[in-house]
Amino acid sequence: MSAYDYSFKTIDGEALPLSTFKGKAVLVVNTASACGLTPQYEALEALYRKYQGAGLVVLGVPANDFGKQEPGTEAEIKQFCTVKFHIDFPMTSKEVVIGPDAHPFYQWVVSELGEAATPKWNFHKYLIDKKGAIAGTFGSRTVPDAPEVVDAIEKALA
Repeated sequence: MSAYDYSFKTIDGEALPLSTFKGKAVLVVNTASACGLTPQYEALEALYRKYQGAGLVVLGVPANDFGKQEPGTEAEIKQFCTVKFHIDFPMTSKEVVIGPDAHPFYQWVVSELGEAATPKWNFHKYLIDKKGAIAGTFGSRTVPDAPEVVDAIEKALA
């Protein structure tokens, strides 16, 4: 199994198989609009703009699992991200990212890496390499432009 075996829906309700991103590095991030970490959207967008041409995709996955900090509809989330942070990277529909009802992608990550890899809060990051394997996991407090994240992205893109 690889990340390419999973699919999301876009924030607009269209099918979004991760296989769409074969040959690219993908940073999958569970997001929330009303979290103290929400300003990470800025750095995520900056990463996307800087490395998009080299093959990086940032994929935002809105989730209401932590502190009920993503209560809005997909339309409200999209508007918030567009207006407040000028987000241009792809966003999925709102998903569950923890527990028995977690989206299958998140269940796969935990099956691959163990319970310690489960998101503990909003803005947990998983880096998927060009072949669909997990190339890194970064906790919520690790900012998107932290040296260890940037280094992992650059290695995944090499």
